[in-house]
Parts: sequence; structure tokens; C-alpha cells
Amino acid sequence: MAQAVSRLKRRAEFLRVASAGRKAAVHGLVLQALARDDQAPARLGFTVTRKVGNAVVRNRTRRRLKEAARLVLAGQLLAGVDLVLIGRDATRGRPFDALMDDVRRALTKAGVGHG
Repeated sequence: MAQAVSRLKRRAEFLRVASAGRKAAVHGLVLQALARDDQAPARLGFTVTRKVGNAVVRNRTRRRLKEAARLVLAGQLLAGVDLVLIGRDATRGRPFDALMDDVRRALTKAGVGHG
């Protein structure tokens, strides 16, 4: 990602975004967004539930999500927000261009990003 985007890694960070953030569900993924009180670069977290498949399938799904987010967010300057992208079963087989469109749509739907 063009800017220094850091990662959400601790469970407590994911839970805070899930409980207080805005949710935007689109076909290939769910996005949770929580505005922070600072202008530090956006922080991203990725998760895929066990419903999607075994560890190999979940990791592949997570890598697809991360790459789609990297390409979509490369042109945007997001600051002061925590984002969690949740992979669904549909994420796995979704064409990559459609997955990138899903990320864009979810960002717009959650009121983050420029569409």
C-alpha cells in the first residue's frame, strides 16, 4: 500500500471495531470500519471464519482479500480509521476484479474512501 498502513493484530482491536464500527456487507466480503480520533494512517485487519474451509482455504482466501485491499487502497489516502475485512465463502471463488469492486463498494457503503 502506498502509504504506511499498519495492521490490526490483537483480538481486542478486532472486537472494538466489530462492536462500535459501521458494517457494510457486499457479496464477496464484510467490511467493518471504525473512525479514530487521530489522523494516523489507516489500520487494517483481515479475518476469515472457519465456515469458509480448512486452514489452507482460509489462508488463500485471506491472501486474496489482502491483495484486493492493497490494490484498491493504493490510490486512496485513508487516515484515522480502523478497517476489518471479513472473508466469506463467496470470497474464495469470486473473480479477482469483482472482489476488488466489492472492496470499493464496501468502503463507499461504510462511508470511508472515495468510491
